[in-house]
Formats: sequence, C-alpha cells, structure tokens
Amino acid sequence: MKTCRLHQQNNPDCLLFMAGWGMGPEPFQHMAAGPLDVIMVYDYRHLADLDLRSQLSPDSRLHLLAWSMGVWAAGSLLQNYTFSSATAIGGTCRPIDDTFGIPDRVFEQTIDDFSPGVLSNFYNAMFDRPKQAQKFLDNQPDRSLEGLREELIALRAAACRMEAEDIFDCRIVTGRDRIFPARNQIRAWGRHNYRSCTLPHFPFYQWSSWSELLEFIQQ
Repeated sequence: MKTCRLHQQNNPDCLLFMAGWGMGPEPFQHMAAGPLDVIMVYDYRHLADLDLRSQLSPDSRLHLLAWSMGVWAAGSLLQNYTFSSATAIGGTCRPIDDTFGIPDRVFEQTIDDFSPGVLSNFYNAMFDRPKQAQKFLDNQPDRSLEGLREELIALRAAACRMEAEDIFDCRIVTGRDRIFPARNQIRAWGRHNYRSCTLPHFPFYQWSSWSELLEFIQQ
C-alpha cells in the first residue's frame, strides 16, 4: 500500500482519498485542490494499517473519500478513525460478489486474461466521455502490468478473508458504471441508504477541484 500527498498547504480540512485498483497519482496530479489538503492511498498489494494521525495537525478535519476497491479497503482498515465526512463512491464493502459487487466470473477472467489489451479495455470502460478517457490515458498510472496483476490477485485473496464495515455516512451509486454494476451497488447499500448519480465509474473529471467534489458530496 502506498501513500502520496497530492496537495499539502496545511489547510484545516484534509481529504483522504482511497483510490481503486490499478491507480497511481498521475491521473489526479493536475486536479486542483481548492482549500483542501489531499492524501491519496493506492496499490493494495500489501495491506497495512494507516498512521494518519502523525501526518495531520491535531485540529485537522479529516474527510474520507473511498472509490471503487478503495471502498472495501477503507471499510477494512479505517474502522477506528473518526471522519468529519465519509463517502463511498462507485464501490461496495463486498467488491467481488455476484450480487453486491463485481461478478466473481468477471474478476477471475480479468486475472486469467490480463494483458495490455485487457487493461486498455478496463481504462476505457471507466468513462462515458471520450475526452475524459483521453485525459486519463494521457496521464495514466505509472504501473507495470505485472504489478497490476499482482494487485488483482492480492485484492481477491484479501477480500475473501477480511470483512469490510460500512463506515460511510454518504454512499454514492455511479449510475453509468460499467465496472461496478449500479444494480449491485444499490443492493449492497440497501433501500434509502444511497444517493444515485448519473456518473461513470471514474467520475473525478466531472469537477474542477477536490473541494468542488466535496461540496457536491455535502449537498
């Protein structure tokens, strides 16, 4: 597991971004912060406890934004933290599941057939707008194919043995998601426990800054 400070200006509000599988800081480095510090966590090949308190001032307000596989990672690792807000988007606490996550067959086939072509198809499937997909591809994560496949295998094993808790006060279903089926997200959170938005799996380029995204969440 890796941690990266995308923005650090000693703001009173800090956003902890638990990213999804296959990510790195590159696709997010050009996204403005606004009046926020942003810490990103990614690469779940080796899970470990996060020591966030040593990185924050005592009066910092910590906001959690967990996305995709990061929803499960946050629910597994961060139960003992108190957040000013905690949001799940485009993921569930049971990420590899025929009913509540990515169907098991799809996940297994991705591992078995993993190749540059499979990765390219995955990246493109995260978007519903070609310009946003191209922006991502121009700044795609600097990750090796071997490392990405290792992360898939590690996530499959960890998700089977570690239960994630629903630690979220806001759960956003990405209605145009071609990775985490929206119907499975809805079933995972239950009736009246989620907010459905017409967003693709990778929604971040819809906003000009992290603070604008946080404002959207808090509406």
